Amino acid sequence: MGLKRLDKLIALNCNVSRKEARTLIKDAAVTVNGRCVLRAEELVDVEVDDIDVKGYNFTAKEHIYIMLNKPQGVISATNDPRKETVIDIIPPELKRRSLFPCGRLDRDTTGLLIITDDGALAHRIMSPSHHVYKTYEAVLKAPISNSDIALLESGITLADGTECLPAKVRAFTVGGAPAAEIKIKEGKYHQVKRMFAALGNHVEHLRRTRIGALHLGPDLAEGDCRELTAEELALVFTDE
Repeated sequence: MGLKRLDKLIALNCNVSRKEARTLIKDAAVTVNGRCVLRAEELVDVEVDDIDVKGYNFTAKEHIYIMLNKPQGVISATNDPRKETVIDIIPPELKRRSLFPCGRLDRDTTGLLIITDDGALAHRIMSPSHHVYKTYEAVLKAPISNSDIALLESGITLADGTECLPAKVRAFTVGGAPAAEIKIKEGKYHQVKRMFAALGNHVEHLRRTRIGALHLGPDLAEGDCRELTAEELALVFTDE
C-alpha cells in the first residue's frame, strides 16, 4: 500500500471526516511511532508505522474486511430510517464511514455476510463472471427428489422466465426436517427461495454458510462480527 497521508488514514481508520482528522492532528492528539505529529499531510508508511489517536492505537489499513453472522430482522443496507441495518450492528471499533455489505441477504435470512469499504473486492465477490460460489443451507417444506436436484444443477428457470446458472445441490436433514445445501454464483433477488418455489417447494429458513471456501465458524454467534485476516479473505476466491 506504501505511503499515505496521515489525515486520510485517520479518517479511514477512526470513522471521522478528513476535517475532523485534521483537527485531531492540529490539537496534538496524534502520535506516529510515539512522536507527536502536527502536519496533516505527513506521509505514513502503513506497513510499518504505529499510529495513536487519543489512546486508540492502530496500524493503518486502507481497507477493512469484516465477517458478520447476520441475524434475522436486520436488512442488508447501509442506512434506513425505519429498520435496523447490518451497518448499525457493527461495533464502533470496526466502523468506518464508507462501510457497505457485499451483496445482500434477505431480512429473514441469516448467516455469512462480508462488510467492507473495498468496492473492487465487493465487485469480485458479487459478479457471476468471477465464479465465487455462495453456499446456503435451506430448510424446506418438503424433501427434494433426485429429479429436483437435476433441474437445479442444469440451470432452473424461475416463474418469471429468469434463467439461473447451474447450481450445486446436496439433500440432507436438519433435526428431522428436509433440507438442502445449495451453491450458486449469482445473487438475484430472493434467488434461492425462488429456485425452490419453481420446484413447487418452500424455503422455511435460509442461512448462508460459506462464500468461496470461507466458512462461517461456529464460534461466531448471530449478530456478532470480527475482522477477517488476509488468509481468510483469500479463501473467498477459492472453491472447495
